Amino acid sequence: MTDTIADYLTRIRNGIMARHRVVDIPASNVRKQMTKILFDKGYILSYKFEDGVDYQGRIRIALKYHPKTKVSAIKKMQRVSKPGLRKYTNSKELPRVLNGLGIAILSTSRGIITDKEARLENVGGEVLCYVY
Repeated sequence: MTDTIADYLTRIRNGIMARHRVVDIPASNVRKQMTKILFDKGYILSYKFEDGVDYQGRIRIALKYHPKTKVSAIKKMQRVSKPGLRKYTNSKELPRVLNGLGIAILSTSRGIITDKEARLENVGGEVLCYVY
């Protein structure tokens, strides 16, 4: 597999479409940071890092749904920068997702952060994905 971040996003999307409560994903440092961001911004209910299960470990993510309507908190997850075409941005041209209602996850020199944090720290980087 060449694009592990696209696989991460696809597993979450497939879990949402199948109305699963929990999704298991192979772990990596980038995926762990992205999971922490999704939890901090309220897109997932909870997560757990399980080490020793496989060679690389596993991330168990509990998806978040509305209690009455059963609508997912994540409407869309879109991969932006791909292995064949990387998308970089500087600090002055950071993307705004749904006019600030969604988040863009970036890989910067300060780690994996959201577009809002990148604006505050005045850094740019590779735009990994949009979530809303």
